Parts: sequence; structure tokens; C-alpha cells
Amino acid sequence: MKKDTLCPCGSGLGYRDCCGPRHSGLKPAETPEQLMRSRYAAYALGNANYLVATRDPQHREPGELKGIQATLRGLRWKSLEILAASGGPDDVEGMVEFRATYTANLVPHVLHERSQFRQENGRWYYSDGVIDPV
Repeated sequence: MKKDTLCPCGSGLGYRDCCGPRHSGLKPAETPEQLMRSRYAAYALGNANYLVATRDPQHREPGELKGIQATLRGLRWKSLEILAASGGPDDVEGMVEFRATYTANLVPHVLHERSQFRQENGRWYYSDGVIDPV
């Protein structure tokens, strides 16, 4: 990406100063919100390898990479809105509630999810989520 390109995660920062270093492995996410933003950016950019690498190893499934790659086809991610977040650098668990807008085959959709995160050995991982939480 160009140096001045805004990060897809909606932080208002340039990609190279925001999610780029996370995607390259130079700077892991320090909070669940940072990981959520970097995962959203990975979806927007089609970076399936990052999505698998940041999935909780306890929840990974065989063939997950191919499944994510197939899911990414035909999707265009538009925006991310963080509604609530908990968990910091010293916590072992955290949560992020968000709304993400996207189009699938040109049809607009909104994904509203409350995601759970777990930190292990200084790295945050996405564990699971509840879609359309009440």
C-alpha cells in the first residue's frame, strides 16, 4: 500500500502506522481492539494468512485457510465501527463488540458481533464471537 493510504480499520491512521506492522509481524496487537481492527483490515485486504495466524489455536479447524479464502471472494468490506471493547496488555481475556459493513455480490450487509479474545505468551488471539448479540 502507499505510505499515505488510510488504514481500512477506520482508525484514521495510515496503514503503515496502524495495521501494516501487525500484518507483517513487526508489532503484535497489544489489546483486543487492536487485534480486531487488524483482523478487519486483513479481511478488507484479503489477507487470509493473517486471519488464520490470529485465530486462537484452540479454536482453529482443519482447512480453515481455504475456507477463509473462499469466504473472501465476492466480499468488499466498507467500514468498521467499534461499539465496546475491554482487555488491555496485562489481561488474558478481552471482548470487542463491533459493526462491520460490507457488500456480498453487490448486496449491502452489516455484521454485528461480540467477539471474545484470549492472550497467550504475549499474543492476542480471536477465540469466537456471537453474531447479533442481544
